[in-house]
Amino acid sequence: MADIMIAGIGGQGVLTAGKILIQIAAENGKNVSWTSEYSAEMRGGISLCRVVVSDEEIGTPYPDTLDILVCMNEEAYETYVGQVTEGGNVIINSSLFGERTYPERLHVTGVDAMNISAELDNTRGANLVMLGAMIAATGMLDKTQFAETLRAYFENKGKPADQNVKCFEEGYEKAGRIC
Repeated sequence: MADIMIAGIGGQGVLTAGKILIQIAAENGKNVSWTSEYSAEMRGGISLCRVVVSDEEIGTPYPDTLDILVCMNEEAYETYVGQVTEGGNVIINSSLFGERTYPERLHVTGVDAMNISAELDNTRGANLVMLGAMIAATGMLDKTQFAETLRAYFENKGKPADQNVKCFEEGYEKAGRIC
């Protein structure tokens, strides 16, 4: 089981990333739950979603601690890192982080999500870059299955699948362990 939080600000695709994650996990045989929290602002306010992915029945969608924290910005890290269990994974959007030290009790992975998505001419794809980094860091789902299901997800919505899958794959490939 993995208790996950994806956090950032409105407009970064935080809620969409969580919805994509639960759909792909469910289509690959996992039990899932998704809850969201966001402020009243359309863009710029706090936005987060909690996702539980499990092989077993899920008891609560509101875990006391997190196994994985995906931070789209530094403020999300500072606000929620204390909820991550010892040995848990934190994935950071290094595009929006300054120099800092990280607790040795955590596994921190960084990826330059903003620049990667911009280089791929898909500035709205930073959340997909982050999902790629999360899958690389945790191994919770198979990369190929994730990419194939992601392609189908976007094709079913009538959206360009190639660019979005490429964002995921680049995030997976370019994720780097910080500590």
